[in-house]
Amino acid sequence: MSTMDRHRAWEGPALFSFGFRPFFLGAGIWATVTMALWIAVLSGRLILPTRLHPVDWHAHEFLFGYLGAVMAGFLMTAVPNWTGRMPLVGRPLALLFALWLIGRAAVTVSVLLPPLAVPLADLAFPLALLAAMGREVVAGRNWRNLVVLGMLGLFTLGNAAFHLDAMRGGAPAQGAGLRLGLGAAILLVALIGGRIIPSFTRNWLAKRGSGRLPTPPDRRFDKAALLALLAALLLWIGAPEAPLAGVGLILAGGLHAVRLCRWAGDRCAAEPLVWVLHLAYAFVPLGALTLGGAILFPASLSPAAAQHLWMAGGIGLMTLAVMTRATLGHTGQALTAGRGTTVLYLAVILAVLARLGAGLVPGSADLLLALSALGWIVGFGGFALLYGGLLWRPRRPR
Repeated sequence: MSTMDRHRAWEGPALFSFGFRPFFLGAGIWATVTMALWIAVLSGRLILPTRLHPVDWHAHEFLFGYLGAVMAGFLMTAVPNWTGRMPLVGRPLALLFALWLIGRAAVTVSVLLPPLAVPLADLAFPLALLAAMGREVVAGRNWRNLVVLGMLGLFTLGNAAFHLDAMRGGAPAQGAGLRLGLGAAILLVALIGGRIIPSFTRNWLAKRGSGRLPTPPDRRFDKAALLALLAALLLWIGAPEAPLAGVGLILAGGLHAVRLCRWAGDRCAAEPLVWVLHLAYAFVPLGALTLGGAILFPASLSPAAAQHLWMAGGIGLMTLAVMTRATLGHTGQALTAGRGTTVLYLAVILAVLARLGAGLVPGSADLLLALSALGWIVGFGGFALLYGGLLWRPRRPR
């Protein structure tokens, strides 16, 4: 039976009828739960039964736990458009989701498990996802998107390096594994964002009548901007304190700021579902510029605070934007953001800015960190509440 036949024949829970459903819902819940647990740990009210240092657990579960789920949901939504084939559905999809859940549990209660069992349990999910998506891309002969699989492979390698660093007694939240995973994620945001943001913007503006549209893609400029970002990230991954890495990040940040300005984001203020994509992408160049500045002038800002512009802004806000848009579109809803969805976006933007402020104003760090955590919980907990029904229930025919 073909994957399309299995999709049509599936009569089980709607949650496993399409890949974005379980993984977007799981990502929203896990982003909320991990932040609540993190607050409890910081306040001394909770000790997690994990071998990881709390800071390492927090970093791992956002980057590799939360983002891993969003990547799975996005890829299994996008692959049919790329290849004309349906990805996993039904029991295979439920099994893949179970692997993700097992990974989250294993990392969080790792002190109760044999040391080697933890990375094996956690890496089973991204390796299975890589195999499933690789099969679809190859079967569909969609060679253009092999680069996306490459980014997923580097992301998985970063996760493995993170675990190896932890098993050796290092500080993986400051290690090369986390930087490799983060770098792969930012490159993926830049690559996919460069495809979908000008396209969605053009479609929305065209419906509103005449006026300036996004500048047509310039392959040479876009390729130069992406290669500059790749080079800067490689320098930063290998030598995070090197001045050359700082210079490279500032150069790449400038190129991607110019790239963003070509997409007519200033004309999208009337539709949050569109402007949030532009604002989320803005954290890619802003994060590069800020991190580059922190490397060159370490007394002005800690690299960790600057890095959160990528983690919470470039990744957190962009993934929320993609999850809301994809959920609305694939469940038959109108592609417009209501007041509730707009509040989710504003809450995460507040979380990003408050986290950056905590690094700039040490005297108010505790208050700003608490505000950042609250904004994060409102944003992703609100997503799970507002969109949970759409993800759980079958799509209603129009």
